[in-house]
Amino acid sequence: MRYLMMSKASETVPDENLYVEMGRFIEELTAAGVLLATGGLAPEGVRLTSSGGEITVTDGPFAEAKEAVAGFALVEVRSKEEAIELGRRFRRIVGDGESVIQQVFGP
Repeated sequence: MRYLMMSKASETVPDENLYVEMGRFIEELTAAGVLLATGGLAPEGVRLTSSGGEITVTDGPFAEAKEAVAGFALVEVRSKEEAIELGRRFRRIVGDGESVIQQVFGP
């Protein structure tokens, strides 16, 4: 089962310790074959909306910076519970904030 784990932007300024802990976490998941991809996302983007054959392009994709997804990890695990546990470990490292986990379907 694959899950996309997304972390929303945070106002917290990361310190050196955060990078060290996150590096260890990423190395562990990579060595275990669980981590498929990670990346950061630019806060700016566009939103495409279609209605009645019309496609509208607006600035976005989020109304407020705090709603923006700042980064992601794509993991392959045995269960939703395992994905949630990885998400808990991530949140313990980065501190206050919000993450979203969604199952990915398809090849």
